[in-house]
Amino acid sequence: MIDTQEKLAAFLPVVRAADWIAVDTEADSLHAYPEKVCLIQITTTAGDRLVDPLAELDLNSLLAALAGHQLIMHGSDYDLRLLYKHHGFTPNAIFDTMLAARLLGLRQFGLSALVEEMLGIKLDKGPQKADWARRPLTERMENYARNDTHHLRPLAKRLTADLTEKQRLDWHRESCARLIADCTQPPPDVSDTVWRIKGSYGLNRTALAVLRELWQWREGEAIAANRPPFFILAHEKLVAMADAAAARQAVEPLFPRHLSPRRREGIAQAIKAALLRPADTYPEILRNFTRRPSEPERRRYHVLEERRDAAAHHLGLDPTLIASRSVLGDLARDWDKHAPELMNWQRQLLQP
Repeated sequence: MIDTQEKLAAFLPVVRAADWIAVDTEADSLHAYPEKVCLIQITTTAGDRLVDPLAELDLNSLLAALAGHQLIMHGSDYDLRLLYKHHGFTPNAIFDTMLAARLLGLRQFGLSALVEEMLGIKLDKGPQKADWARRPLTERMENYARNDTHHLRPLAKRLTADLTEKQRLDWHRESCARLIADCTQPPPDVSDTVWRIKGSYGLNRTALAVLRELWQWREGEAIAANRPPFFILAHEKLVAMADAAAARQAVEPLFPRHLSPRRREGIAQAIKAALLRPADTYPEILRNFTRRPSEPERRRYHVLEERRDAAAHHLGLDPTLIASRSVLGDLARDWDKHAPELMNWQRQLLQP
């Protein structure tokens, strides 16, 4: 485990000189709030290494060295978002083995399935839901973490050969570049939507005001306790309490039995604060106005759908890789506006 600045400094020349690098991360989203990067797994020709971000290391030099290489990763979208959010990291290029498998038409594209099918090696699925912030790691956790990157290089070589044979390697390069771009964007402003949790659509404005206040209370409790919000109070409880409070009904019967007196009081204060606010500050009810497609748009949609499905069948691909239903709807409404948003290989398969 690389857990000191001295060990990291000794490892940097290995990273900088590497011909190839495989990378993965582990986080603690099931055990802490907010989540954090708990482990960075790195494999090179020199072997497998585990880097401990929780050891108060200065990771800037390591991340700069990694950014200069094409990184072999598997299902990299979560890892890329995590590294960008917490460390501002954006790689120059990646080779995503899951994406490669999907572009080859493979239906089983999890890491264990691919390693077993292509390399003949059966992996221990291991402690996938473990608390990766614990120290020291158990031997089984270390082995599991190392396996996440240990086989990526030979797997990538096999997938590259198959992509080349099917003339889809350029598709993969473009898709990986799009994945990096999508996962390294500044987060949008979600202050008016993040608290609108499942079940809140049918609430009136008063109930929405209560729900917003309760959600903010729960966020504070989750951060203070370093526990995911659902451990504090489930979504459906928040919605039910908001609905009852807006109707001036008792909310105490909705409290879970395990709720402490302090949290019961916190909920009561949050509800009181929401109901004391002026009515003109209550959240608006969001309406989804779905514009009915015109008859020409419907015809264009079906033509595009048939073209997509025929191409997917011929290539052995999941049709949604080429275009989702919502994308087809946008294209049917205005091809000239939305076609440039497609990747080149997607556009070539869809255009007449």
